[in-house]
Amino acid sequence: MKRILIVDDEEAVLVSLRHLLSADGVAVITCQRMEEAEEALERYQFDLVIADIRLSGVYGIEGLELLSYIRQRSPQTRVIIMTAYGSEQMRQSAYDRGAFHYYEKPVDVNDLLRKVRQCGIPVGAA
Repeated sequence: MKRILIVDDEEAVLVSLRHLLSADGVAVITCQRMEEAEEALERYQFDLVIADIRLSGVYGIEGLELLSYIRQRSPQTRVIIMTAYGSEQMRQSAYDRGAFHYYEKPVDVNDLLRKVRQCGIPVGAA
C-alpha cells in the first residue's frame, strides 16, 4: 500500500487532491495543521507528502518547516511543495531543503499526476 499525506489549510484543496489521488493500493491522508501532519508522520510511513507552504497566517512557512522535519525523519519520502504566494527565494528554499518539486498555485493537475507517478505511486491515467 502506497501512502500520500496532503497538508493544506484549505478544505477545498484537501478534498480535491484526495479525490484526484485516490486509487487502488493508495491511501490518502489529509491534514489542515502542522501538528496534525506531524502526528500522521509519527504514525505512518509515507511515500509522498504534498504540502502547502502557508498553513496559518500571512507570513507562515510551516510547509517548509514540515519539509525539514520530513527530511530528518524519513529521507526517502518525497515532498512536493505548493504555494499561492511564491517567489524565487521561496522556490529555492524549498529545493535547498530537499523538495522533490515546487508548484505555484494553481497547480496543473496533469503535471501533478505525472510527478506523483514518478514517485512510484499508481494514480490517474498514464
